Amino acid sequence: MTEGLQRIDLDFEPQRINSEPTEVLGNIKAGQNAGIYALLDFHPYLDEPKHIRLLKDIALDYHVTQQTIVLISHDINIPPELKNFTARVALKLPDEAALRDIVNDIAEEWSKKYRKKVKANPKSFDALVKNLSGLTYSEARRLARTAIYDDGAITPDDLPQVMKAKYALLSKEGMLHFELDAEKFSNIGGFGKLKAWLRQRQPVFNGELQGLDMPKGILLLGVQGCGKSLAAKAVAGVLGIPLLRIDFSAMFNKYHGETERNLRESLKAAEVMAPCVLWIDEMEKGISVSDSDGGTSKRLLGTFLTWMAEKQSAVFLVATANEIDSLPPELIRKGRFDETFFVDLPDEMNRALIYEIHLRKRDVDSSQFDLVRLAAASEGFSGAEIEQSVVSAIYTAHANTAKLCNNHILQEIKTTRPLSVIMAEKISALRDWAGDRTVPVD
Repeated sequence: MTEGLQRIDLDFEPQRINSEPTEVLGNIKAGQNAGIYALLDFHPYLDEPKHIRLLKDIALDYHVTQQTIVLISHDINIPPELKNFTARVALKLPDEAALRDIVNDIAEEWSKKYRKKVKANPKSFDALVKNLSGLTYSEARRLARTAIYDDGAITPDDLPQVMKAKYALLSKEGMLHFELDAEKFSNIGGFGKLKAWLRQRQPVFNGELQGLDMPKGILLLGVQGCGKSLAAKAVAGVLGIPLLRIDFSAMFNKYHGETERNLRESLKAAEVMAPCVLWIDEMEKGISVSDSDGGTSKRLLGTFLTWMAEKQSAVFLVATANEIDSLPPELIRKGRFDETFFVDLPDEMNRALIYEIHLRKRDVDSSQFDLVRLAAASEGFSGAEIEQSVVSAIYTAHANTAKLCNNHILQEIKTTRPLSVIMAEKISALRDWAGDRTVPVD
């Protein structure tokens, strides 16, 4: 620890603390020998004023003693009194070449043990190496070993488990969630334009197209219950990359600066998982501008906007929102997202398709139903309301010990007051705003 310290050669044996930390620092301060003293896991002792004083004295006397202290730990918070005397050195993570060596070493180790070669093709090998990026040497070795020793092969089936394990190593205390089950657009009615838009960009994520700008992300705006969240899940399925969901409600902390730090660490973890889809559901509830929280929301917004502007990694952002008025203008201006899509109430053709999907999901033969009649009767219904009419009809039929039929669903439709009726004025205003500012998903 010294003024002007830029780089330290860590080719030495760190000194472990086998006695009282105060005694250790006192002996270093009293000694006349120049050198580097590395202390492992000293961070719990940095809250003690006497330790801070001793460390500061050692730093101030550097021009005489030439003594340097290196604190080695997983997480170190330097007290304000010492910040001017310190430099932070982050250890470099293994690059692609190093990761290839790790996987090759594990494969060779397995081959020697079982006296046969590991089964792998170049594509699966490259995919495993790619999915190990962002991990330390020991973490990469552990996951590579698990993948290879499981069956003596490197196959596409190994990748989801590697990504799940990688997420478990990088997850941030409930703020970032790894969504194991991505949705399929085949289970969502409509969204034709969005599907086509995504398929045009999918080759960038699987490496088929080189030299093109990496897509930034999309904002899905629309009526509640019309499938925005399902579509966000399906994006990851189309692009063929993992889906992460960020939980802004878990980030807020009463201590100054902690909320922004939580966001930065979560975004950093997402970048390590790249390529991936980062999903923010109901964005207006997490990112807004308020004067009632001591400026936390403004700082949070600033942190997020900076990340969006400077992001170089293959993190594709998918945000959903119901209330455009609640989002700050600087977040939705042109250039933040590649495109803003509007998710409207489904038309008659898509309502029939949605009925077919939800009947099929419940192992009901949709050919026995008049889907056209159901679609016509449910005008103004959202996808969620259509699903609920099917669910309620199934319960009604079961209660009456009858087989589910068209009339059961029609009766549920008649007794439902859809959101398009209850909040007609608000939905109309949203449609008017989106008319010439967004792209319809269908």
